[in-house]
Amino acid sequence: MILILPTGRAVALVAAAPLVALLLAAVAPRLWLLGPAYLGVVLLALALDGLLAMPLRRLAVRFQPPDMLFVGETAAALLDLTPGGRRIPPRIDAVIDHGPTVEMPSLLEIASQGAQTIRTEIPLLPRRRGTVPLTALWLRWTGPYGLMRLQVRQPLDVKLKVVPNIRAVRAAAIALMRQDSSFGIKDQRQLGDGSEFDALRDYQPGFDRRAIDWKHSARHRRLVCKEFRSERNHQIILALDTGHLMREPIGGVPRLDHAINAALLLSYASLKGGDRVGLFGFDSRVRLRSEPMGGVDRFPRLQRMTAELDYAAEETNFTLGLTLLAQQLQRRSLIVLFTDFVDTVTAELMVENLGRLSGRHLVLFVTLQDPELRAIVDAAPDSIAGSMEAVARAVVADELRKERLVVFEKLRRLGVQCLEAPYNRVGTDLINRYLAIKQREMI
Repeated sequence: MILILPTGRAVALVAAAPLVALLLAAVAPRLWLLGPAYLGVVLLALALDGLLAMPLRRLAVRFQPPDMLFVGETAAALLDLTPGGRRIPPRIDAVIDHGPTVEMPSLLEIASQGAQTIRTEIPLLPRRRGTVPLTALWLRWTGPYGLMRLQVRQPLDVKLKVVPNIRAVRAAAIALMRQDSSFGIKDQRQLGDGSEFDALRDYQPGFDRRAIDWKHSARHRRLVCKEFRSERNHQIILALDTGHLMREPIGGVPRLDHAINAALLLSYASLKGGDRVGLFGFDSRVRLRSEPMGGVDRFPRLQRMTAELDYAAEETNFTLGLTLLAQQLQRRSLIVLFTDFVDTVTAELMVENLGRLSGRHLVLFVTLQDPELRAIVDAAPDSIAGSMEAVARAVVADELRKERLVVFEKLRRLGVQCLEAPYNRVGTDLINRYLAIKQREMI
């Protein structure tokens, strides 16, 4: 779409035509014909300026968005403009239509440099995780006399993936790689950490005597012992509740984003350990479903998938979501459920469905501690004694805490592993629980 519009200078020249005619009529009535002649000259100049402006077909436009964006980190999109021909405007203005969850300059003033390609970096700062649409690119430039402006709209149809900030995941990844590599980047077999038979070797002083294989020792006439290695190829399902309770912010960030950060950290550790990881997001209906995949090279794909998990306002349907998840799984898996609840009444259906799911799979229930609720419960009695409202708030907070403990106890009796951790430590505690589950061979 191309629009040709007059500039402010053109409007001023046209608006001055009546004043010129009146002035000529008052000073020299015989020269009144110069008034219409002035207007004709102005209109001719407008038409000539529009014709001499650079046509759209001589402007090559190339827009290169970044592959993905991280929440709270600025990234740059590249805009390449290559004007052609002799009539090159001195400046080209650019505007991009975008979603409300990303910040970028409202107007880009691009100075032309002859016929060379002009490369402009557009800073993008996302504020929320999800998908940011870039719908159109607006370009405008003026003619050589500055009287007419050409305005062009080019559709973009670009959807940027905004994923969680994974600085903590990167740091943990470096630590894991250092543990798994002695020289360069070379994976080592983890011996002695599981029950999967690996090889026989001669017994040496200091070995565990329980690992001696007496049958093979008698056959070889020397002591030999078994070596074991940790089991691999387990199936880990990261189930993320995207309902309205997960929109509540903790530490300035929604609970869902804290859960996704912890899930990504666990996914990297699981992929590095040889397990297969899948994602499952649901609220009132299933929002995301991916088959379990293995290999550390699959981690960027899992990271991009988390951008599809939007913040929902609906109540979570645990019956529908967990039933569909159970139907999807064909083998015993470790299901890590990130969710939240308010009291025993709202958690009744959740507990019932988790109990049914734990009959075949190992379920790890993960929720975040509410620092405000904990601060109210742990407040000193003398600090709240002077206000009845503060006393009532403390009583209600204590009742909510007790109801959460009741729900945790019900889940543990059903065989569900429970983890409640602060938002700034949930990733570390989750990794420790995952390693403990593998060490105890519970999967």
